[in-house]
Amino acid sequence: MRWAGEAEAGFPYWWDGLLREPSDAGLPARCDVLVIGAGYTGLSAALAAHECGARVAVVDAGEPGAGASSRNGGMFGAHPRLSWEVLAQRFGADVADGVLAEATPALHFVKDLIRAEEIDCDLQQTGRIQLAWSEAHLDGQRRLAERVRAKSDVDVRIVEHADLAQEIATQCYYGGILFPEHCAIHPAKFHHGLLRAAQRRDIPVVAEAGVTQLEREGTGFVAQTAKGCVRADKVVLATNGYTTPAFRWHLARVFPLPSYMIATEELPANLLGHLAPGRRMMVETRARHSYFRLSPDGRRVLFGGRASMVHIDLQEAARRLRATMCEIWPDLEDVRVSHVWSGNTGFSFGQMPHVGEDRGLHHAMGFSGSGTVMAPYLGAKAAFRAMGDARGETAYAGTSFSRHFLHPFRKPHFLHAADAWYRGWVDRWEARVGRRVR
Repeated sequence: MRWAGEAEAGFPYWWDGLLREPSDAGLPARCDVLVIGAGYTGLSAALAAHECGARVAVVDAGEPGAGASSRNGGMFGAHPRLSWEVLAQRFGADVADGVLAEATPALHFVKDLIRAEEIDCDLQQTGRIQLAWSEAHLDGQRRLAERVRAKSDVDVRIVEHADLAQEIATQCYYGGILFPEHCAIHPAKFHHGLLRAAQRRDIPVVAEAGVTQLEREGTGFVAQTAKGCVRADKVVLATNGYTTPAFRWHLARVFPLPSYMIATEELPANLLGHLAPGRRMMVETRARHSYFRLSPDGRRVLFGGRASMVHIDLQEAARRLRATMCEIWPDLEDVRVSHVWSGNTGFSFGQMPHVGEDRGLHHAMGFSGSGTVMAPYLGAKAAFRAMGDARGETAYAGTSFSRHFLHPFRKPHFLHAADAWYRGWVDRWEARVGRRVR
């Protein structure tokens, strides 16, 4: 393993040079809407509830944004991860149609939020390409593109193999599907902008105030936190991959799946221009779920994916990610790694986000790897629904949020078996199929 030695393992690249202001807001005794979780989802929910005239407070178990909101890849798009056919089979044709139709409104909602709040988060319309590992995957992308064009106004294009060199210098893929309107952001700066927007509205955002108990009290709630008690008429749960045992109903329906990322040392501009001439956000169709991009300053490769489905030593995670990166780009074989870190994504068993409520407790979670846009978008939807505002209407209220027999406990022990299955069989099978087809 080659290290540049720029940061300690676990320190995200996104935190370099970013002033993380401690949150010292006091916990109010009462509010109209209590939001639990101060990431993208929670802060957007707070802004929406405030817009409806509510007195809002936000609590977080740690420092606001220290979870996935400042650790993700910064890939900014709203197209669902599942095909229309799968969505229709799982949730019905109307929900499938609605989910595809909401892709553009969701993207525009968050873009408008960034503009309205003047958030400097290195927003760039780079486009995002999903790279096909096999000919069968490319055929599936062609079918998906037809459905997306028929069911939405999303701009989508197929990149054939003959044109792929304009996007990426590799022999690993057969083509891809391109969403030109998708963007890149600096995720930690985006979160910081949302936090400042809440603070400008005098919304208290309270750090180190994890909720240990939430009970009904009349028509409202009483929440016991690490910093005291707060009463609220409405509550929005926005914890996603960091949901705690205090919320057992939700914990049984959303499970934390770690995602790992590395950053390379600074590289020559001509090398990066050769490797990624399209300068897109890039993901692949392999079950490794690799995703990669150039840093906002255009000096590094940021590479993430499924190094493991369970928590492992970060040095080993970096080794695995670097090996996959060099498989795609052999020119990076001698390049050193400067950062490695991880964060929890929150997955639902339907692999789709869900907005809903259980016994009066509203939630938006289960973003399943698509939270950069969907978290702030659906966080606002959840708040509007809590307030009885018509703007809360969304097809994502029709996705399922069910339990699974593989997850009967508080902790997702099934991920150990799943990790062994993917690493021992699926990854090897995909590598064999790829070699045979090529």
